[in-house]
This record gives sequence, structure tokens and C-alpha cells, in this order.
Amino acid sequence: MVERRSFRHESDVLLRQLDGHLARLQAGEPQSSHEIALFERIAAHLRQLIRETVRASAVDRARVRAAVHYVVMRGRDARHARPAHVDVWVVNDIIRDLGRLDLLIPEPALS
Repeated sequence: MVERRSFRHESDVLLRQLDGHLARLQAGEPQSSHEIALFERIAAHLRQLIRETVRASAVDRARVRAAVHYVVMRGRDARHARPAHVDVWVVNDIIRDLGRLDLLIPEPALS
């Protein structure tokens, strides 16, 4: 029982980190509406993965945690900022590893 509560707590923490990151992006430096929309799409897919892996193996939960941390850490240091489409590539790799091809994020066309 304690273990299940621990997994839920971990999921709640990941959801808060993701929501906080999105709020910072929306309130921070002006970004294109395309970038914000892409981050929102990434976040929606990650939220679904977080919810669906609460009872998954430790390895699968670690993959989801790594994806969330990768996306969240993106905006922490402006010197190391990267385009949102790079986040899509990384998150899609993790989605593939989890066997959830139904959750793949369409990759934006690069101009």
C-alpha cells in the first residue's frame, strides 16, 4: 500500500513539474505561438504517460521521469535552450521504447 502511494506521489510531482514548466514558458520571454503549442502537445502526451505508468515497471516509470526531466530542464538555463522540436525527438524516442506508438507526437516541419 505504501509503495502504491509512493508511485502516486512520484506521478504528482512529475505533473507539478510539467505544469510549472509550462506556466514559466507562457509567462516568460515571448515565444512563437507555434513553440507554445508544441510544448502544450508534448505536455499532454507526457501527462498521459505519467497517468498510465503509475503501475508500470520501475524501468518504464524511469523512462517517463527522464522524458519529463529532459523537457522541464530545457527552460532552466537560457544559455542551453534548444528548439522544441528537439524535445519532440527525445520524447518520441522514449514513447517508442515504451511501445506506445499511439502517443507519438507528430514532428513539426522544419523550415
